[in-house]
Amino acid sequence: MDTILNVNGRQHRISLDPRVTLLDALRETMGLTGTKKGCDQGQCGACTVLVDGVRVLSCFVLVGAVRGEVTTIEGLDRDDGTLHPIQQAFIDCDAYQCGYCTPGQIMSAVACIREGHAVSEDDIREYMSGNLCRCAAYPKIVQAVAQAALLLGGPA
Repeated sequence: MDTILNVNGRQHRISLDPRVTLLDALRETMGLTGTKKGCDQGQCGACTVLVDGVRVLSCFVLVGAVRGEVTTIEGLDRDDGTLHPIQQAFIDCDAYQCGYCTPGQIMSAVACIREGHAVSEDDIREYMSGNLCRCAAYPKIVQAVAQAALLLGGPA
């Protein structure tokens, strides 16, 4: 199947089997390895990306079904090379240990704040509950999302 994927502001013409997941297309065809393959069953959140600003588990989405702009962790940095405020908040709050889940956590945090779910720490925890961290950095992740929400004008 020939298709065009809009990823991080660029069009990519690719030819893939229609049963290939968005995750595998990003990692193996486009070389965007920031999106992680965790459980490959939609249970850990490591593969979270945004499609038209909505978080999706890229291991669950077939590449042929993707419509709209895909944003991966690589697409969050600014044109001037500075980090996105959420990326910076994760660094400031030391909200990672091994770092494997961090890209998915950050992508979910972007959606959490954009969708208005960063109202309280309890709301942040609830919204972010689909993203697992085997190192248990959850308190610092919540702190980072709350900090970024304040920087971005959110209610947290």
